[in-house]
Amino acid sequence: MVTPRPDGAPSAAPVQIEIVVPARNEARRLPAGLDALCRKAAALEVPAGILVVDSASTDATSDVVRRWPAGPVPVRLLHCDRPGKGLAVRTGLLATRAPFVGFCDADMATDLAALDVAVGLLAAGNSLVVGSRGLAASVVENRHSAVRRAGAAVFRAMARRVVPGATDTQCGFKFFAGPLARAAAQRLTTAGFAFDIELIALCQRLGASLTEFPVHWQDMPGSTFSVPRHSAMALRDVVSIWLAHRPGRAAAVVADAPEPVATAPVLEPPGEALPAGITPA
Repeated sequence: MVTPRPDGAPSAAPVQIEIVVPARNEARRLPAGLDALCRKAAALEVPAGILVVDSASTDATSDVVRRWPAGPVPVRLLHCDRPGKGLAVRTGLLATRAPFVGFCDADMATDLAALDVAVGLLAAGNSLVVGSRGLAASVVENRHSAVRRAGAAVFRAMARRVVPGATDTQCGFKFFAGPLARAAAQRLTTAGFAFDIELIALCQRLGASLTEFPVHWQDMPGSTFSVPRHSAMALRDVVSIWLAHRPGRAAAVVADAPEPVATAPVLEPPGEALPAGITPA
């Protein structure tokens, strides 16, 4: 169940974009990241809201959100009983109502100036806009070990088998037309770190074209991704995603999918008509 902001105050205008922040045991890093996101969201040209999804945390992550002071950007809390970044993002996306939605990491590793770019691309009619560290114009401050860099290269090569047009599937900064995101999230099955690949693939199956944009990304200390603990699972998930979305299987997905939602809605209050076959999240 969604927990309202402590003061229960509504936003001044209908929220046009909702930003999901998956958070597992982020009590230490979340205050600074959430503060930066709130300040940036308040400066956007459209009203924004934030939804923090506590992914089965065992620390005070939820308390940070519950005690968050009232401000111009509403901050909501949603609980996810099972861990998994993919599950947390899916839960958050399905709880949104705004015409535009997206998600970013709790550590705010992607410079939030990218939010202006994402909103501009969405307003221009692009329905699937993804920050990419793989573009020439991106700035990447990376402190990862050689082992992790090698594993990431293997992961990217496998990911391109599923989404050939993507230069970077794992940058945690992705935004969507709301109806598209909710329709794709309904079909999302990957609970772990590789979920981004399946989410992009599902959006493409629903008729969306991928638009990437450069970002300034900084490797932040305290990542919840562990090479020894998560690499094998992530690679296994990529194989499963590829098997589910290979050409023959993809045709079956399309046949069972709702009407394509390739274009973003215009900026207007929530409650816009959804494409045929897509029910509210």
